[in-house]
Amino acid sequence: MNKHSAFRNPHSAIQTREIMTPREAAEYLSIHVRTIYRLVKNGEIPCRKVGGSWRFKKDALDEWLSGRENLKEKQ
Repeated sequence: MNKHSAFRNPHSAIQTREIMTPREAAEYLSIHVRTIYRLVKNGEIPCRKVGGSWRFKKDALDEWLSGRENLKEKQ
C-alpha cells in the first residue's frame, strides 16, 4: 500500500478519521457533496467552520443520523 492508496479507496481513510471535510462527510453518509452543502446552508447538519472551510465530526454525524432515524419512526 503506498501513500496514494487512500485517494483511490476513500472508504479506508474516512472510517478512521474523526474530523472530515465536506467531501469526506458526503462519502461517509453516501450522499452527494452538494447535498452536504445544502444541509450546511439550511443549518440541518452539525458542522463547524475552521479557517474558512467546513469540518464535520464523525461522532456528531453518527448522532445526527440516528436522530433523523428516530424522527421518522415517530411519524
